[in-house]
Amino acid sequence: MNRTLVICKPDAVERGLAGVLVARLEAKGLRLAAAELRVIEPDLAEQHYAEHRGRDYFDSLVKFISRSPSLVMVVEGPEDTWKIVRTLMGPTNPAEAPPGTIRGDLATATGENLIHGSDSADSARREIGLFFPHLG
Repeated sequence: MNRTLVICKPDAVERGLAGVLVARLEAKGLRLAAAELRVIEPDLAEQHYAEHRGRDYFDSLVKFISRSPSLVMVVEGPEDTWKIVRTLMGPTNPAEAPPGTIRGDLATATGENLIHGSDSADSARREIGLFFPHLG
C-alpha cells in the first residue's frame, strides 16, 4: 500500500467536520493506517511547514495549525495515493476549488481551508516521519 499524510486542520475539527472528511477519504476507497487527535506544537509545525519559512505568511500558518487540535492521519491506498488525496481536497483557494472537492464544498478561506495533504511522495515520507516516526 502507498501512504500519505492528511491533516484535518483546526478549523475542520472546530467545525465538527473531521468525520465528514474521513468519510470522504474512505468513500473514495482509501484506508486509515494511523490517526491521532492532537495539538500540533509550534516547533513541529515549523518543521512541517519548513518550505514556507521566510514567506510573509509563515508565522500565521504556524499559529493557525497549532491553535487547537487537528486530526493527523496516515492514509493508504493505491500508487500515488497523495495525488488522489490532493484531487479530493481541491485547490488551496476554496474560491477556485470545484464543487465535489472538500474545499469546494466546505471551505471559504485560503488561510483556513480545512485539510492538508502531502504534495508528493517524497513529502509524504518526510511528513509521516515527522508525525508518526514509528511508521517509518
